[in-house]
Amino acid sequence: MSSDAHLRAFFDRQRALLQREREEELARYALILSNSSQKLLEQKGLALGNLNVANVSVGLGGRTLVELERSSAYHASPIFPPHMFRPGDIARIEENSTALVKKRPSKSGDGAKESRENEGVVYKTTDTRIVIALDTSDSGGDDTELPERCRLVKMANTITLDRMDETIDQLERAMLPIQDSTASTKFTPTVTPLMRVLMGLSEVSDATPIKELTFFDDTLNSSQKEAVRFALEAPEVACIHGPPGTGKTHTLIEIIRQLTAVTPANPKPLRLLICGASNLSVDNILERLLALSASSKGDKLKFTRIGHPARVMATEGVLDATLEAKSYRSDQAALARDVKNELDTALNTLSGKGKGMKGKRPKGSERKKLWEEVRALRKEYRQREGKVVQSVLSESQIVLATCHSAGGRQLRKQSFDVAIIDEATQAFEAVCWIPILKAKKLIIAGDPKQLPPTVLSAPKREKRASLLTLKVPQPAKAETITEDLDEPHISGSDTDDADMQTADPIFEETVDVDDEAPVNVKKDTAAASDGKKATVSKLVPLRPPRSLETTLFDRLLTMHGSRVKRMLTVQYRMHKRIVTFPSRKMYNSRLRSHASVSSRLLRDLPNIPEDAEDDEDVLKTPVVFFDTAGCEYFERTEGDSDEGSKCNENEVTVVKNWVDKLITAGVLPAQIAVITPYQAQVTLLTSLLRPIYGLEIEIGTVDSMQGREKDAVIISLVRSNDKRSVGFLKDKRRLNVAMTRAKRHLCVIGDSSTVQHGSGYLKSWMTWLENNADVRYAGLD
Repeated sequence: MSSDAHLRAFFDRQRALLQREREEELARYALILSNSSQKLLEQKGLALGNLNVANVSVGLGGRTLVELERSSAYHASPIFPPHMFRPGDIARIEENSTALVKKRPSKSGDGAKESRENEGVVYKTTDTRIVIALDTSDSGGDDTELPERCRLVKMANTITLDRMDETIDQLERAMLPIQDSTASTKFTPTVTPLMRVLMGLSEVSDATPIKELTFFDDTLNSSQKEAVRFALEAPEVACIHGPPGTGKTHTLIEIIRQLTAVTPANPKPLRLLICGASNLSVDNILERLLALSASSKGDKLKFTRIGHPARVMATEGVLDATLEAKSYRSDQAALARDVKNELDTALNTLSGKGKGMKGKRPKGSERKKLWEEVRALRKEYRQREGKVVQSVLSESQIVLATCHSAGGRQLRKQSFDVAIIDEATQAFEAVCWIPILKAKKLIIAGDPKQLPPTVLSAPKREKRASLLTLKVPQPAKAETITEDLDEPHISGSDTDDADMQTADPIFEETVDVDDEAPVNVKKDTAAASDGKKATVSKLVPLRPPRSLETTLFDRLLTMHGSRVKRMLTVQYRMHKRIVTFPSRKMYNSRLRSHASVSSRLLRDLPNIPEDAEDDEDVLKTPVVFFDTAGCEYFERTEGDSDEGSKCNENEVTVVKNWVDKLITAGVLPAQIAVITPYQAQVTLLTSLLRPIYGLEIEIGTVDSMQGREKDAVIISLVRSNDKRSVGFLKDKRRLNVAMTRAKRHLCVIGDSSTVQHGSGYLKSWMTWLENNADVRYAGLD
């Protein structure tokens, strides 16, 4: 069971890791922006110069929307050059200058604050205009003056990290009440049984059995039905482990329908907060709900999508479900729009864009009076708009948002019966706590055997002494530590079942927990006062994570074991030969192919001509391995440093030859994906294949393909050297993603003599390919 010391160590470690991530984000941009000329920044797409303010208006939340366009006095074309500004990015509007961009102070541990004048979020981008949303205060001081001739500079984005920090602070205040004069003015969530279970203070409660459960979707397989039942019966938390292609989202939709409908198993419809690690994962669920709502004959589900309109999927149904669209259509929105129109008029007058102004801005007392009017109107608008927003949300049975967006002010006073987090294994634990603090029950879904969340700050080489300064109770009995604490830890990345290393008792470790494994909660018996044996629980205590890659999903499996997890075991994507190895090595041989996909090949595609007998060796082969061992197709490192990205020109040629064969046999470029672990190899592949096959053929890194699938997938492993070094090919989660993207055909190109020495897992994979794939000569004629 976790003690106060365990909790403090956990909170301190989370804050330290988040601060390290923030520093890395700021350092990257400080390095780019410092000592950089305007011309260089524009070439890199990090700045746009010589801009005019085209319009100033008010958006949702009273934010000032500033539309910027290229000045006709300095540019021949109004179309922006290529740039890196995307909706959601942080940008600063400043006076145009050809001088070097000064390095701005960044947030640091000593509390230094970064100036945010004229900084905002990129709201919308078009070929000729960029809209920036400035979150302007309506109290005190004059509003910041926008320069007549300005430029836009991209800034580091730490908003999500700041919100995660705030959430960890809130959680700490709730779990560890302290005497602080300022604490009473800060929001402190009420401790719930869910929070106690997640923090290791209480055991998971026994399931509440459901005798009669009628499924809305009869096509669910037995493992999906079991996962649905498990999620409904769990009082506090349920984890759904969804390996590739197992219908995880399909299962979540059934759970949502069960929780929101009145049934014998659910007498009262519940209110849900549905979140995801990305906008795409949230929109995928919303699209499924929209389809259900359209076909439903009874009462339709009422749901609202919270999120930046420019980052939401650009389909009519999804956009109509956004908070902004629903607020605009609300009956109460008319009064708010009247105030907004007055505010827009005043802001345009101040910027010289009003009727009859001809670019002249008011000055002196007139300008001061206008600013006072703007502040009063903005305050009134926010109040009226806030009532509209709360009215829309209060009528919504389901609210959808990213984990980060769930922490916005719109949901500040909202509470929910159940929070559902999709792709939880791709999200930092701290960001998952944002929706958790608003709910009584949690259902999370994901696959810890695929890639973890992206961490910018690689774990630093820390000394054991510094690690032990964390105030964590030490084990009573000394333990033998075989792991080198100076090496960065990647959970489950480069160890095989036979050579698993002993875990460091101080830091959180993830473990493989099967559904049939013993429950990870120990109980001892002790003599009670009445002479009977009393049960004493021994919960696995909370431990600080090694890195931000340790997700909430990972930690719950370590802490509570199979009591909180159910795994989906039938996959609907891969040919049975393709799924064999990942099933055995990553999923305890429990993942199997559904009959509808187990035997399908490229030959069965409708676009393959009937007279393709000459290409049977290509179209009827589910797994092909081009082994380059002995061919001396050595890798090359980009740049001067050995740490640069790797590429392999000869492997690119082998890839190109196989793509040619596939397309000659009738496979469409859009049905093929070429993936590789290294960005330098992606660049080479793109330069060779794009001129021939255009944009239809997909070329990218393994990471970019997570969650995706293609009929034919070609993997270029790149690594081939005399040192037998494989780099991050050791990360078996990355390789698991790579080999589970293919539906009908998987082609692997690599040097077995190098790759097999990387780890026990890689050796097993090379052996499996030799025995189960169609092994071909990789030499170039």
